[in-house]
Amino acid sequence: MSAPAPSPLAIVDAEPLPRQEEVLTEAALAFVAELHRRFTPRRDELLARRAERRAEIARTSTLDFLPETAAIRADDSWKVAPSPAALDDRRVEITGPTDRKMTINALNSGARVWLADFEDASAPTWENVVLGQLNLIDAYTRGIDFTDPKSGKSYALKDNSELATVVMRPRGWHLNERHLVDADGNQVPGAFVDFGLYFFHNAKRLLGLGKGPYFYLPKTESHLEARLWNEVFVFAQDYLGVPQGTVRATVLIETITAAYEMEEILYELRDHASGLNAGRWDYLFSIVKNFRDGGAKFVLPDRNAVTMTAPFMRAYTELLVRTCHKRGAHAIGGMAAFIPSRRDAEVNKVAFEKVRADKDREANDGFDGSWVAHPDLVPIALESFDRVLGDRPNQKDRLREDVDVKAADLIAVDSLDARPTYNGLVNAVQVGIRYIEAWLRGLGAVAIFNLMEDAATAEISRSQIWQWINAGVEFEDATGNTVKVTPELARAVAAEELASVRAEIGEDAFTAGHWQQAHDLLLQVSLDEDYADFLTLPAYEQLRG
Repeated sequence: MSAPAPSPLAIVDAEPLPRQEEVLTEAALAFVAELHRRFTPRRDELLARRAERRAEIARTSTLDFLPETAAIRADDSWKVAPSPAALDDRRVEITGPTDRKMTINALNSGARVWLADFEDASAPTWENVVLGQLNLIDAYTRGIDFTDPKSGKSYALKDNSELATVVMRPRGWHLNERHLVDADGNQVPGAFVDFGLYFFHNAKRLLGLGKGPYFYLPKTESHLEARLWNEVFVFAQDYLGVPQGTVRATVLIETITAAYEMEEILYELRDHASGLNAGRWDYLFSIVKNFRDGGAKFVLPDRNAVTMTAPFMRAYTELLVRTCHKRGAHAIGGMAAFIPSRRDAEVNKVAFEKVRADKDREANDGFDGSWVAHPDLVPIALESFDRVLGDRPNQKDRLREDVDVKAADLIAVDSLDARPTYNGLVNAVQVGIRYIEAWLRGLGAVAIFNLMEDAATAEISRSQIWQWINAGVEFEDATGNTVKVTPELARAVAAEELASVRAEIGEDAFTAGHWQQAHDLLLQVSLDEDYADFLTLPAYEQLRG
């Protein structure tokens, strides 16, 4: 193991947490400090490159496959590393934050994989960041249990052989951790905090359990960002003395630019790559974000009208399956976000049919697995993939050579026969305010209108409001009159929603929450002329804890 980093990290503006010393050890922080020292300068360069690329898209309103990497795409000889046994069968994956109850329930859910989330399903309070790590350590040492203080119900782990394999998702490149700073007062990237603490404490322990340190990489925008992650993995494995190739990474293809670099991303990570995932909600956000000023042809209709059968979304998922299987990687499908209702059997019946159709489509298209947000959906998704896979762990042998996606197909938003509606605007405002309010209370995964929403939800909501206003979208309002989407209309809808919430939950609960703050923040990022790259950046400045 290398010597500790010369610049120790300081914990600032953070209340002490129970058992934090088990996570924030001197040796673990020295490792995080070394990641920061070596790799943050390159992270900063790549963030600057994102801005340059976005400016280019604004000028051209187009994207294409990269000419400079054509040789990588044309070379049929390379493949990603063989899958470790613990990640060979990924037919159902459940996602969720790393609080104590969720940790137990997700591991026990019957899913093959749990995406243990420090990113979009977790608001990055210091408590969530540190205690989430502690919960995973406790799970691996079987020192975890939980008793619900309200119901008195107790939760405990099943036998190790029945537990899901953990694939941990650190924060994206753009987010810093304000509670950890170096000697110059610079904040450490959240990605290095999350990855570093998890890898340092658990890599060898996981190998002892027959598994390994597996990661989901979020918000990747280019193969150069994947290259940086690969350099981090190589260094981390040497630092801890674990064999090269121990790490496995699945990259979320949830940005429109990454969709044009899928093969290059797998190539950069080929010794550590496990697969690609179709992160559909962030993908839609990325399309709006990058083409927000591209005119009417790029105006996205209501979020819920953009199904995975939309031509441009189908192009994206079919290209992903073909790319993965060509290179020996897993193709993992998108999220089934429905949350079953204990009060409405009819709502469940309709929703379960939609989930089943979605998972049937993915399994039949060649995906090797898919995501769900609730344990009750695991059997439905499992049934869809069992029907296609049988006893096989995956269908990577299905090469989908029939798929031929052109560059223009991925951004053919106007191929979808749907338009923005007044109800879509109302829903964007409702979900945006309700999600942001919960996020400001430290909750990253929130059930809203029977759907499990995370930060991507609020990003789509505010981006669509911004885009519709700036594109001069018109539609019929609730009274049948044609109206133009303006800042004034957005403010009026937001005021109505705030009044509705107050009436719905009562004055005391309203006052105790962050409702006005959430309302103001949604309007800020929806109406400001200067579009914020990520809602979570200004929101993090307001997040306490």
